[in-house]
Amino acid sequence: MRDFGSSEFLDLWERRHGLHAIDKGLLMLGADARGVSYDTLADWPLGRRNRALLELRCLCFGPQMQARTACARCGEQMEFTVDGRMIANSTTEEAAASPIAVNGRQYRLPTSRDLARAARETDPLNGAIRIVEACRIEDAGNQAEWTEEELEEIGDRMALADPLAEIAMDLTCPECGHRSTEPLDIVDFLWSEIEARAKRLLWEVHALASAYGWTEREVLSLSSQRRGLYLAMVQG
Repeated sequence: MRDFGSSEFLDLWERRHGLHAIDKGLLMLGADARGVSYDTLADWPLGRRNRALLELRCLCFGPQMQARTACARCGEQMEFTVDGRMIANSTTEEAAASPIAVNGRQYRLPTSRDLARAARETDPLNGAIRIVEACRIEDAGNQAEWTEEELEEIGDRMALADPLAEIAMDLTCPECGHRSTEPLDIVDFLWSEIEARAKRLLWEVHALASAYGWTEREVLSLSSQRRGLYLAMVQG
């Protein structure tokens, strides 16, 4: 893992147009995991993908992740901070090495490619079925039917085998005391930070280019500290 340079933040942001959120996650990983193909990344289990994105986030922005959500009961805005490094290290990839067995059938862990197939479904139940169909190892070419109870059991087993596939935070509202479990979508979280950084960089390029006539390349070649000093002089 490595940090991105200023031009890389802009390149990533510019390539966002028309991409689904799943593809944005792979785009971020692909920019960092040099030598690893897009197809390979798409076949990583979701927990491995999320761990890599958490590690990337820690390198680019630091381990402390600040987020907010509204209480489902009273609507109070809740702000919370989590340590991305602690989440990334909370479990090991080796825990998910064996196939999952439910009612005589075996399943592998879902990947980004499986999520992309399921995302085409408008009904959540059909989406779950598409994932289970894609992950079934034995007799994968034959039609099969699953009850809702069986789908739920398969989902629970997958979650136990790959705990980082879905990251959730336990929160308590400081206003009314309501307890809830809120999802933390690392793809959306990291992408929003990359987008904010890219827009900030564009503003810095515009301000310094207007003031000094520098090119974008010349502005981005400056360290962030030096850019900040020049901007302070321009604004002062």
